[in-house]
Amino acid sequence: SNQCFVLQLANTIEQIIPLVSFVQNQSMAGSKAKGNGEKATNGETVDSKETDDDIPEIVNSDDESEDSVYDSEEESIDSNVDDDENKSDDEHTVDNSDDDGFEEQGSSDEEDLVSDDENEKDEEDDEIEFLGSDDEGVDYSYAQKARSWNRGKPSKKKRTAGTNVPKPEPASESKEKEATPTDSRTNPNSKAVWLHTDDLSSDDEDEEGTQNRIGRVPLHWYDDYDHLGYNSHGTKVSKPSDTTDLLDAAISQEDGKGSGKPLTVYDALNGIHVPVNPRQLELIRRIQGGAYAHPEHDANPDLIDYFSGVNPEISGIHSNRYEPKARFQPSKYERLLVKKYLHRLNCGSVNMDFLTGKVRDMNDVIGKHGNPKKEERLSDAPRMIWAAEDEDELFLRKNRPMHIAAPKPPPPGHAESYNPSEEYLPDGEELEEWKGLENSKDRPHGLLVPKKFSSLRAVGAYEFSVRERFERCLDLYLCPRLMKRRLNIDPESLVPSLPKASDLRPFPTAQCIQYDTPYDKSSPDSKPPMIRCISASPDGQFFASGASDGYVRVWEVATGRLLKSWNIAELVGTDAVNDAASAGDANMEETKKDEECSKKKTIPPVVSMQWNPNPTHHVLLAACGNCAVLIATGTGNADDSLVTEALLSPSTMSPKQTNPKAAKAVSWHSVAIPKETPLSAYALQTGPVSVLRTPHEMTQVTFHRRGDYFSTLTPKGGAASVLIHQLSKGQSQQPFGKASKGGNVQVVKFHPNKPFLFVANLTAVRVYNLMKQNMVKRLVSGCKWISTMDVHPSGDHVIVGSLDRRMVWFDLDLSSTPYKTLKYHERAIRNAQFHPRYPLMSSCSDDGTIHIFHSTVYTDLMRNPFIVPVKVLRNGHDIVNKSTINGAGGLGVLSCEFHPTQPWLFSVGADGKIILYQDI
Repeated sequence: SNQCFVLQLANTIEQIIPLVSFVQNQSMAGSKAKGNGEKATNGETVDSKETDDDIPEIVNSDDESEDSVYDSEEESIDSNVDDDENKSDDEHTVDNSDDDGFEEQGSSDEEDLVSDDENEKDEEDDEIEFLGSDDEGVDYSYAQKARSWNRGKPSKKKRTAGTNVPKPEPASESKEKEATPTDSRTNPNSKAVWLHTDDLSSDDEDEEGTQNRIGRVPLHWYDDYDHLGYNSHGTKVSKPSDTTDLLDAAISQEDGKGSGKPLTVYDALNGIHVPVNPRQLELIRRIQGGAYAHPEHDANPDLIDYFSGVNPEISGIHSNRYEPKARFQPSKYERLLVKKYLHRLNCGSVNMDFLTGKVRDMNDVIGKHGNPKKEERLSDAPRMIWAAEDEDELFLRKNRPMHIAAPKPPPPGHAESYNPSEEYLPDGEELEEWKGLENSKDRPHGLLVPKKFSSLRAVGAYEFSVRERFERCLDLYLCPRLMKRRLNIDPESLVPSLPKASDLRPFPTAQCIQYDTPYDKSSPDSKPPMIRCISASPDGQFFASGASDGYVRVWEVATGRLLKSWNIAELVGTDAVNDAASAGDANMEETKKDEECSKKKTIPPVVSMQWNPNPTHHVLLAACGNCAVLIATGTGNADDSLVTEALLSPSTMSPKQTNPKAAKAVSWHSVAIPKETPLSAYALQTGPVSVLRTPHEMTQVTFHRRGDYFSTLTPKGGAASVLIHQLSKGQSQQPFGKASKGGNVQVVKFHPNKPFLFVANLTAVRVYNLMKQNMVKRLVSGCKWISTMDVHPSGDHVIVGSLDRRMVWFDLDLSSTPYKTLKYHERAIRNAQFHPRYPLMSSCSDDGTIHIFHSTVYTDLMRNPFIVPVKVLRNGHDIVNKSTINGAGGLGVLSCEFHPTQPWLFSVGADGKIILYQDI
């Protein structure tokens, strides 16, 4: 803004100066004007005897000679100046490097220091055209002085904004000082004092906000108004009252020159007269002459070669060197390398995938014998042009927008043929009907009307091709499309990573011993009886089996010998009836009815059996028909025999029940113990001891872990379907007052550590607290027909098997829903059991197979059970009564039992086999 104001001021002065010169020539004396003109043309300096009026306030000159090294090269050079004058000027120059307090403008310290060698060089004057002509009578005597800006020691006083310019001294004092060399900046007659006086104030700085703020608006818009605009406070800027033209202003300026009044310029924007100081006049003079505003500005400074040495290319070291010729020539090494790779490509030792980096090693592509792999051989085979792989590549490419392939238009049909069949050609009625349809999509062939042509050359252009293409583009643009990814999932990745079965041993792997059940082989139609149940002794030396012929047989595990056999079915049909009649039992009539039915029907099988889990109690419990029989095995030592006799003594006395509900549901009957040779020499009794009779058929018996309590299950007994008996007292009790809501009870189990009873109906398992007599939890299995159940030795996990081929694992601490549902069998599951010591689990089914699972249960509640299938035992049992039509039906493996101390497994089936599987 300062520069614009100065230029505006210069234009104004250019218009005023000729007028002032004309008036001055008419009014002043000719002699004085002539003398001044001669002095100006001769280029002589003004005599020091001039009066104060001859000392100019406005510094102007026509010719300038400056010794400053910062003058522009564009300035004109005066060749008339002699070298003597330059030498005389240099003699008066004071070399002083201390420039403290000098405020530099646009130059560094190195640029401001001028050596003595540069001052001794030839100096050239600038021919600068001044604002007036030599003919005019203005006294510009200082213009004839040589303008050498000597570097004397500057004043240490700080120059601030608005510093006053020193006033001219009287002529007498200037004459005395003319002989002594002084600094141009301390000389008031020197122009440098005006340039080094920094006026930091600006005309744009309006602290009070009184200046006009209308911006770049033509001022003639305000000719008809009494104001020029508005200031920052919103107040009108009034027009000046004294309006004079340029001629009057020039005359008044010239008249006020001698009186010491400063030169003023009229500011039309704000309506005020702005004084012009000598500094501004000197800047105007230099700008008009084509020079730089400040005389000490260096337009062409010397190059300072800065460099760091860290990176020569960046720092500039050797940057002025020419590029070597080798950089413009092709590399011979690259030429040899390209030639080598072309040869290898032709030979087939490399391919483009190797050169582009897709394959890092060619051994991955080339086979063992140097022949390409099958994929490489097929790479050059013909391919389908419209294969789907192209779309997959567009979809899978990286760093690009997702590509959604446009749906393909339907292929042309018979109607689009140039020679269609007669049935595709429409008649007149059909054409009128098609024309009546507003929507072309309702027509059978769209906009197309099938026509018949004699040849393909006779077919013209399709008139609706552009329209159909446009509508398809609209459909693609407006119809939202969604990319559905095809799941390229490896099926093996979905299978959980399981450890090797060999790392989870021991578990039963192979068939070792087969126990043959005796039966009558005289008739050709005779078959071995079905083995329905099996149970091993706590020490693992013996096991007992229950068959469909009503016999309970005791076997020795190691040798496979049959040690004892008892006909439980015959005992249930005779002795129990007689004892019931003699005791006057209330269920006499029902017992007789069951006896009559038993005579008509087949022999009742032994459906359930369990050896007493207490090692000191050598007692066997078997369920046959509607009775539960207590059998003394006679396998204990001396101490165990005494404990067993004391345990069974109350039951041999046919005790009467003290609980009225239990008395109606069950009755205890003693059995005459026949004289048999016991298996142990210390045994006091052997064989059936007591019979518990119920009104309905009994399906399951189970012992508590301690061996004193046992439970019997009669599904059709209603509220008395589940009964709990105490062996040491010979008493029974009925825990439930009403029948289960979920159907008949299927399985009953005791909790190994807590007074809980697990009762399973058809679809759910209920957990009851026998001490508090309430239900604790209900487990929803999701099965249709529960057939078996077992509780883990820790008591926190339960497995349930069903006839719909499911085996369900429950975590009691986790949830009432299944933790795992295993579906490995093809037919109904008959039995599922945990091993009492090893982390093993088994399940048997009618499909004739036995599945062995590794099942680790952790004490840390944060870890889930670890279940892994390890072995499937096949070809051990045959399927009996299998349908010959579709292969459905039939019975396979009916029960399985783990050995109590070894990782062995007993299995029994409908084919009459008893098999022992061992870890081999």
